[in-house]
Amino acid sequence: MKAIVNTAPGQLEWQELPLPEPGPGQVRIRTAACAICATDLEMIKGWSRTTCPAIPGHEWSGRVDAIGAGVEASLQGAYCVAENVGDDGGEVGFEHPGGYAECFLTEARNVHPLPTGFPPAAATLIEPLAVAVRALRRLRVQSESAALVSGDGPIGLLLLLLLRQAGVETVVVAGGRETRLRLARELGAAATVNSLAAGDGAAAAISRILPTPCPLILEASGSPYALETVLNVAPRGARLLVLGDYGHSHAAFPWNHLLHRELELIGSNASAGAWPDAVRLAPGLQEHLNRLVTHRLPAARFAEGMALLQRRDAGVVKVVLEW
Repeated sequence: MKAIVNTAPGQLEWQELPLPEPGPGQVRIRTAACAICATDLEMIKGWSRTTCPAIPGHEWSGRVDAIGAGVEASLQGAYCVAENVGDDGGEVGFEHPGGYAECFLTEARNVHPLPTGFPPAAATLIEPLAVAVRALRRLRVQSESAALVSGDGPIGLLLLLLLRQAGVETVVVAGGRETRLRLARELGAAATVNSLAAGDGAAAAISRILPTPCPLILEASGSPYALETVLNVAPRGARLLVLGDYGHSHAAFPWNHLLHRELELIGSNASAGAWPDAVRLAPGLQEHLNRLVTHRLPAARFAEGMALLQRRDAGVVKVVLEW
């Protein structure tokens, strides 16, 4: 099989590798599509979580083309996605080879079949959709009328879609890329603000358009500066959800700010327990998921895909490699 292998920090190679064989409880997936995630870029650059060589790719869709002992025969040939965390705690696309290869292994118990005809490229967004579903559960969204989403990447835009679907009438999106903010308005955002362009005036720019009341604040950018900004604009009694990746950054705000405004600070990490709902919701969001896939490339053109994602002026939301 062909595979895109992270051979050293900052290096990817197109290689031919042996076809993996599923063990007990496992299935082999023949990859249909795999999205490039910003986390993949961090992994490829080099980090402590994984070593080289490794095969990234945790946002994938594909088809079961071989099953191991003890696996239900009905899964053979199933078009699917799957939760990536295995019994050993490792994840497909990180500790275990992922969708940057023609084939890889995953655990049968994690597989979620998809409806026939669901586009493989759009299906790669079910993984971040599950992250967003879990986040909104943590936030306990009920009958609130307004929300602020900080972050115009795929997760932020998926949160916007889910908030609107949950009945939140007014959603403001803050971000740093005009093409993505325009897409946010087209997807239902009541207003947007380019907090990057606003610079030191970002908090004031957001405050000017923030609805009253605005009980829900969601920070999904992974920027420590953006997190400080939303803490400054969060109104009294707001629930503030944090689900970006902030690396080694530390909090830098007065704790009395949290105390005096009686803010509720909520963290949400990954997608555990949210996959069944994400798969159930995906068909109803199919048109929107298709729009978030802005670039589709053959897998062999992976270098071009990486370059697209790293550019800030290319109108990129999600780049998908197709096998």
